[in-house]
Amino acid sequence: MKRRTFIGAMASGALTPWLAASAQPASRKKLVGMVSSFSARQIEPLRAALLEKLRDLGWREGDNLEFDLRLAEPTPSALSAASAALVARAPDLLIAQGNPTLDAMRPHSGAIPVVFLLVADPVELGLVVSLSHPGGSLTGFTNFETAVGGKWVDLLKDADTTIERIVLIANPDNSTSAPLARRIERDGRESGVSVQTVDVRDADGIERAIRGAAGSPRAGLMTLPDSLPILHQDLIIRLTSELRIPSIHPFRTFAANGALMSYGLDFPELYRQAASYADQILRGRSPADLPVQAPTKFELVINLNTAKLLGIEIPPALLASADETIE
Repeated sequence: MKRRTFIGAMASGALTPWLAASAQPASRKKLVGMVSSFSARQIEPLRAALLEKLRDLGWREGDNLEFDLRLAEPTPSALSAASAALVARAPDLLIAQGNPTLDAMRPHSGAIPVVFLLVADPVELGLVVSLSHPGGSLTGFTNFETAVGGKWVDLLKDADTTIERIVLIANPDNSTSAPLARRIERDGRESGVSVQTVDVRDADGIERAIRGAAGSPRAGLMTLPDSLPILHQDLIIRLTSELRIPSIHPFRTFAANGALMSYGLDFPELYRQAASYADQILRGRSPADLPVQAPTKFELVINLNTAKLLGIEIPPALLASADETIE
């Protein structure tokens, strides 16, 4: 505001309304685009959490905000096409969910600010300069450090002490799958458990991997933090239940819907945090000034109904450490 205009506002008694208006989002509708490979049913509660927090911060869909969500199969080509279609609309901000989505989005996004979610090792992969000072157009929230793989192994072994082998389902199109799988294989050896990584890209591959696990006595199953198992969550839960295979997953929805255990992040809260970054960027702050945040809280969920179905008696110490039990 020019100095003479500001003085005029003071003289007319309009300073207070001017300050109130300046604290609100600009009148032009902002366009926020997001790409996810979750299903419509799976993404809905997360979309709702994001938009609810944005409303709390003054952004109302249909008023001063347009939110364009594109769902795509978890393949590089599909994610790239969805990203290109969004970028063609010249959004004010992009939201990328997971490493494969961010990898597919980056060639198209250019200087458009991007808030990422569930992205592992952004510094090691060269996505940002550092966690505290990203230094470019990207910032956001990481998901799991590789050390968490050992925790998954230990939790599954604690729940069922008879387990000698774990089949680990991995998506080779996710750049973080290989290093995380190697760490889990090493942690398994140290815990006296053989971990076999099986690369899959579709439902057929997932089914073959699970049936392969069922062919071995004292076997368990584990999935990595990736959109592919989320997309085929119902299949994984159905088969592990039918074949009596104890399993652990990084997403709460697995345990909530019938898998034995989950140990992972509070997803709705993560999306609310992403909304706070979106708010700051839409108001003019640079992503380069917003530090990449690592998770600080993980939740252990145990489904006792499934434990009973599998004939597993969860040890009292493990039950006591659970954040939630499902009966």
